[in-house]
Formats: sequence, C-alpha cells, structure tokens
Amino acid sequence: MTAIETTIKEIIPRARNVKSFRVARGDGFEFAAGQFMRVTVPVAEGEQTRSLSFSSSPAHSDYFEFTKKITDSGFSKKLDSLKAGDPVKIKGPMGRFTQRDGENRVAFLSGGIGITPIRGICEDIIAAGRGVDMVLLYGNRAVDDIAFKEDFDAWEKKREMRVVHFLEKAPGDGSWSGRAGYITGAIIKEEVPDYMDRLFYICGPTPMVEILKKILTEKLQLSDERVVTENFVGYK
Repeated sequence: MTAIETTIKEIIPRARNVKSFRVARGDGFEFAAGQFMRVTVPVAEGEQTRSLSFSSSPAHSDYFEFTKKITDSGFSKKLDSLKAGDPVKIKGPMGRFTQRDGENRVAFLSGGIGITPIRGICEDIIAAGRGVDMVLLYGNRAVDDIAFKEDFDAWEKKREMRVVHFLEKAPGDGSWSGRAGYITGAIIKEEVPDYMDRLFYICGPTPMVEILKKILTEKLQLSDERVVTENFVGYK
C-alpha cells in the first residue's frame, strides 16, 4: 500500500450527479483493475476521507481515475468544487474485486455507481487484448443516471463486450431500447444462457448485491467460488 500527495488532472461528467476525477499517477503507484483507494480532501473541519474504486485501467501511465456520485455531504461538496491542479491525497490500493487468471468468460451485474470498478476491469481487459468474453447487465433508475454509457456503448459497437441496460421504469415514449425493471434469475438465464460457464462479478448497493448473489447461488446453482462481490455501503 502506498500513500501519495498528488493533483487533479481532469474532471469528467459521467452522468447526472456523477463525476470522474483523473489524478496524476506518478512513478511507483501500482494497482489492479477493480481495486479501491482511500481519497482524502481538505474540508472546513480539517480533512475527510472516503473509499472510492479505481474506475480506470492501470494501463494509463500518467493518471488513474476515481468516480463519485455527488451528494450533499461535505466530502462530495469539496470534490465538486475541485478543479485541475488542486491537491488530493491517495492511499492504496486495497481490495480483491479483481480479475482472475485463466477466466475467459465473465459476466458483470451492477447497479448505479457500483459500475465504477467494473468499468476499470472492462477497460483493462480490452486494452490488454485478452479476448475475454464479457457481458454486462447494468441497472439504473433513469437514462440520465447511466454512468459511462458512451464507453460501454462504444465497446459493444466494436463487439468487445455485450451490454444490457435496465431501467426501473422505462420512458413511455418508445425511445428506450433496453430492458425495464430489475435483474432477475429468469432474465439472467435469458441474457446469459451460458451462465454456468461464467465467472460472475456483482457490485452495487449491499441489498442489491445480496439479492443477486442469492439468485446466482440458490436459484441458478452456481458455487460461491463462481461469484465475486463488492458492496457499496453508502455514497456520502
């Protein structure tokens, strides 16, 4: 684990109230796609720290990226006020939500801002040309909430992965081409017919992760070893 003091290079809007912060990487800071870091920023009371996932691949030598849903918390408000050149403290990496050697068929199940480590893993697999067969089932409340939609759409267009979007309630004007409702066992069987041959990654709010893991292990009879999980406890 490494602690560094660095600066913001670029800030990128990703969805409604979601921003990515690209940070100068520097020499010697290593991480694996899917891991997380501790981010510390100055606030009126001193400093505040949050755990945030790497949303970029380690293939970028000059930066790494974390992505945050902006809320009303002091930490979020400070992040939202940052600009290129501002300082930030990073400690990491941590976590085991990472790629496994030898797996060439994987599926990702995610909701909301839980997509951040998955985006990093997908980018890393594609950048390295590993030829892994990837499918993503990604749920959100509304179209404006879909983070990294342009990236995932581009990767799907190039046939580097398959993406199935879900909305809690689809627009009634016929403009939505994805699915409506929630990810269920029946939908997993329909969208991922070879599910028994895949390693599953689940990331999102704790209740969603628990429900989907139960579906996979109890209803679909996957072993615990075939399901990798990461919980996003809160978004403060």
